[in-house]
Amino acid sequence: MLGEYLENVHQNSPLIHCITNYVTVNDVANMLLASGASPIMSSEPRDVEEITSICSGLYINIGTLTKRGVRGMNIAGGAAERLGHPMVLDPVGAGASTYRTKTALDLMESLHFHVIKGNISEIKTLADGSGSTRGVDASAADVVTEDNLDVMVQFAKDFAKARECIVVITGKIDLAADAERCFVIRNGKKEMGKITGTGCQLGALINAYICANPREMLGAAAAAVCAMGAAGEIGWSRMEDGDGNATYRNRIIDAVYNMTGAMLNKCARYEIR
Repeated sequence: MLGEYLENVHQNSPLIHCITNYVTVNDVANMLLASGASPIMSSEPRDVEEITSICSGLYINIGTLTKRGVRGMNIAGGAAERLGHPMVLDPVGAGASTYRTKTALDLMESLHFHVIKGNISEIKTLADGSGSTRGVDASAADVVTEDNLDVMVQFAKDFAKARECIVVITGKIDLAADAERCFVIRNGKKEMGKITGTGCQLGALINAYICANPREMLGAAAAAVCAMGAAGEIGWSRMEDGDGNATYRNRIIDAVYNMTGAMLNKCARYEIR
């Protein structure tokens, strides 16, 4: 059951080095703390190699790119590879600009990521080497639905096989796949899309889960996706009159903080294909 992966995060409390965008850095840190992990944030090239050496994993998010930050990503990634640390890439907005797309593709060529997480438009961009997205949101034409689910599951498996990684595709229906298996996950609330940073939080959460469960990374990644979606459901159920997206953000983090393995086992809605 997926709850075991959550309990392992609590027991191991992995320290995650995050090179993430400045829009959501505080929320990412708080999500990791809520999950039982610990965050450390650094993108300075003179700092990242040493920081990576004391951590368990590396989360790279390209949401707000700078030349210095990209250099830091490559230095940190090289150090993480040498140390055998699990790495997650979040190619935020890949396809929205040439620079973002090239940065994501270059990182994928120079570093081996254990998990690549994005919406379907971002992942298709990486698969094709080009594309377009509406900012950081998925194109309506690319949404994973019940009607195209078989095709999207195969696409996820093919991408994972080609990149020798786990791929997490987020949306109304979430997919977490390697070359052989795909978790089809139906947790979450559409209102989570009204909060800036839930995707960034999920990327860091996935890193914590795979660090705490290195022998079962696909199951761990799927557990993280289910936990985040379940937290969205729990948080929404506790909204009151007058509450808005700022309150909802906090309720999601609180739900992760209070979640147990037994709760996740009860709430997780998924199938394996």
